[in-house]
Amino acid sequence: MNTVLTVKIDDDVKKAARKVAESAGLTQSALAKRYLRQVTATRRIEIYAPEKASPKMEKIIAQIEEDIIAGDTVGPFKTADEFLASLHKKPR
Repeated sequence: MNTVLTVKIDDDVKKAARKVAESAGLTQSALAKRYLRQVTATRRIEIYAPEKASPKMEKIIAQIEEDIIAGDTVGPFKTADEFLASLHKKPR
C-alpha cells in the first residue's frame, strides 16, 4: 500500500532538486522514494550541505592561488624532516 508524504521546502530548493532528478532520468517523487529506500536499507542518513566560504576565507584562498601561480611556494619534500625544517626557516 502506498501513502503520501508531504514536505515543505523552499521553492529554489525544489527547482534545483527537480533539475538533479531530471538529469538522472527520475521524477522528484522517484528520487525521494529511492533515497528513503536507501536510508532504510543501509540504516544510514547521509546529508551533504556545502557551506559558503566567508569573505575572509575567500581572501585567504585567493592569496594562496596567487602564490601558487607566482611560484611562491616551498616543496615538494622527500622526507618529513625536510618538511619540518622548512617550517622553522625564517620567511624571505
